[in-house]
Amino acid sequence: MSSPERDARDLTPESAAPTDIAPLGRPQRKPAHERTGAEDAALADWEAIEADADFIALLKSKAAFVVPATAVFVVYYFALPIGVGWFPKLMETRVWGAVNVAYLFAFSQFTMAWVLAALYVAVAAGWDKRAAAVIAKFQSKEAR
Repeated sequence: MSSPERDARDLTPESAAPTDIAPLGRPQRKPAHERTGAEDAALADWEAIEADADFIALLKSKAAFVVPATAVFVVYYFALPIGVGWFPKLMETRVWGAVNVAYLFAFSQFTMAWVLAALYVAVAAGWDKRAAAVIAKFQSKEAR
């Protein structure tokens, strides 16, 4: 791939030249977030974790929050277009100057999304603690 008009010091067109951005290969172990499921399979007894009462309770707790919160969000989100389509007179009602009920409802959706996100963050902190306890329980069993 060399040509007479190319500078001999320019290694850019050469594959694996010192000017390449990243060398091939990995000098250290693969990070946990890059492992495949097959590589993670030997790290824990997944069937035992799945059958653990604390883990099952954690999953039920998550579902008890996430499913109703999602339903409330979806219903509230679609209430605006439904309200504008089926109850246009109500939505056109002026509240303050040019601001009508539809504008207030649209603004309330932003507020509701932020409140719901804050609630999720608060509840998820408890889930994280419970998940850490389950992980610690199984790590201590594997260490024995």
